[in-house]
Amino acid sequence: MKMGIFGTGIVGRTLAQKLASLGHDVVIGTRDPKATLARTEGDAYGSPPFAKWHADNAKVKLVTMPEAARHAELGWNALLGQAAVEALRSAGEDALAGKILVDATNPLDFSKGMPPSLFVSNTDSLGEQIQRALPRTKVVKALNTMAAPLMVDAKLLADGQHSTFVSGDDADAKRTVASFLREAFGHTDVIDLGDISTARGTEMYLPLWVRLWGVTKTPMFSIRVVR
Repeated sequence: MKMGIFGTGIVGRTLAQKLASLGHDVVIGTRDPKATLARTEGDAYGSPPFAKWHADNAKVKLVTMPEAARHAELGWNALLGQAAVEALRSAGEDALAGKILVDATNPLDFSKGMPPSLFVSNTDSLGEQIQRALPRTKVVKALNTMAAPLMVDAKLLADGQHSTFVSGDDADAKRTVASFLREAFGHTDVIDLGDISTARGTEMYLPLWVRLWGVTKTPMFSIRVVR
């Protein structure tokens, strides 16, 4: 399948590497590919410059946002939250029309340092903002409650016995994403929360997630819903 990933950070790289390893045709979209490849500094999380990662993952093509949108049969939003709506608009509403966009991004606000707050919550969510910006795209919020390695390999923790969630307005799109998460990434408990407004709940979990990371000294934890 042709996969279009938006964002070159740790989440985008992790998704791209996994999807490429599964045999998918993967591209990563960025505003300016030449500028992205020219950067020599790592990011705030200690990840190496994108050019170094790309040299080790040459099967993944780096393209512009519109090119990624046109390429994608399935899209993945891995952009920084504050840049997501504008960047996805720049990718092209027509190019993403009718397609599923898995939104794994959170509305984190680092303007006052750590720990981050949320720039939208309670009565709206980043997932909803993206859906409004791309009304003909089937936005499915997913994977935003866990660290990047667990997104693509649930069995790294508790043999996969933890829960993940999907939110979205299109029932068929949610079923498609849930099936993909099970079959490709090993998630055994995918819970459909309802329409895209339910993304407010998973996004508002992030302040707790950040504090749990601080206490446990590791991002390798997750939620398990016990019924």
